[in-house]
Amino acid sequence: MPTILITGANRGIGQALATSYQAAGWKVYAARRYGGAVVPEGTHPVRLDVGDEHSIKALKDQLGDEPIDVLWNNAGVFLDKGKDLAKLPDEDWLESFRVNCVAPIRLAEMLIDNVAASDRRVMAFTSTKMASLARYGQGSIAYRSSKTALNMAVRCLSHDVAPRGISCIMLHPGWVKTDMGGEAADIDVETSVSGMRKTVDQAGPGQQADYNGRFFDYDGSAIDW
Repeated sequence: MPTILITGANRGIGQALATSYQAAGWKVYAARRYGGAVVPEGTHPVRLDVGDEHSIKALKDQLGDEPIDVLWNNAGVFLDKGKDLAKLPDEDWLESFRVNCVAPIRLAEMLIDNVAASDRRVMAFTSTKMASLARYGQGSIAYRSSKTALNMAVRCLSHDVAPRGISCIMLHPGWVKTDMGGEAADIDVETSVSGMRKTVDQAGPGQQADYNGRFFDYDGSAIDW
C-alpha cells in the first residue's frame, strides 16, 4: 500500500486530495494545524503546524523511518487577497513567505529520508500560476512573491534530491471553488484534484527527467516560469 502525507488536509484542495487518495487505497496521513480539525474518514490524522519547526520535528519523530511515497506540501495562506499594497502590513508579507515558502521546504528537508525510502519518491508542492514571472499580474504581491520564491526554492531542492531518485513537482491547482478561491472560480475541487493526480501519479524514479523540478498546470500542461 503506497503512503502519502498531505498538509492542509482538513479543508479545500487538501481535504479533497486526502479523500481521493484514501478512496484509491492509499495510506493517507492527513496533516492539519489544529488537533480538533476534521479530516476525511479513513485517513490517519496528524497534527502539524507547518510554520513551527518543533511541530515539524514532532511529526518526523512520529513517522520515524516509515517510507512516504508522496509528500504533498499543500498548506498555504493568501493574506493579501483583495488588498492594495498600501494596506498590506509587513507582518502579513513576511508571514506569507514563512508559510508558503520556508515551511514547505523545511518539511521536505525533514522528510527526505522517508521519501527516498519509498517506491515512488515524489515531493509535490501546491503553487499557482500567479507565481509565474511570464504571467505576472496586478495585486496580491505578498501571495505572488511568496509562491514565486517557493518555485525557486523547489527548483534548487530538486537538484539536491535528484541523486536519491526523488522528483519535486510544482502544481497549479487551477482557480478552484474553495474557501480561498471563492464561488466565482472556474472549476470544482474534484476536477482540480483528478487533474493534478494524473501528473503526480505518473512521476517516479524512472521519470525524473520529465517531472523533477518542473511546474505543471492541473491539466498536465507545463507552465512558464
